[in-house]
Amino acid sequence: MAKDKARYFTFLLYPESIPADWKQRLELIGVPIAISPLHDKDKSSAKGQIYKKAHYHVIYVAKNPVTADSVRKRIQRALGVQSVAKVQIVVQSMDNIYLYLTHESKDAVEKKKHKYSKHDIALLNNFDIDRYITLDAEDKDDMLNDVCDLIDDHNLANMRELRRFLKAHGSEY
Repeated sequence: MAKDKARYFTFLLYPESIPADWKQRLELIGVPIAISPLHDKDKSSAKGQIYKKAHYHVIYVAKNPVTADSVRKRIQRALGVQSVAKVQIVVQSMDNIYLYLTHESKDAVEKKKHKYSKHDIALLNNFDIDRYITLDAEDKDDMLNDVCDLIDDHNLANMRELRRFLKAHGSEY
């Protein structure tokens, strides 16, 4: 039976199971990776008395569709056999997974999870969340309508005029 393949994966890393130079080793893999701040204030009980074991959430973007097993093996080769056990395919939106790195996702906010700083997210190999957010047809239609309105409102005759206008005033729009 064929295993599912994907490009976007997530997994946890525990500080005691990874080498000191783990970020450099991950960078040498050569794929875009985003690493959460150290989650050391996550509470495991509803009463909020006990903290979970400290960990990092990691987003891994493969160059081509691959299996979760191949990603796990690649991480283990880079960081050691004990470094990672479970690698999961991202089934939610990449935007939501990225927000979860700091507990800013809707689910994490509803559960009142501790919020971590965005500035502490480590981005390796040119990870850019904007590359991985997909727009649905309605979003694309809205954007096209906005551009058309901009063209009409400012009497722009062609793409070159639109480009010059956006260079000069794009941040306003």
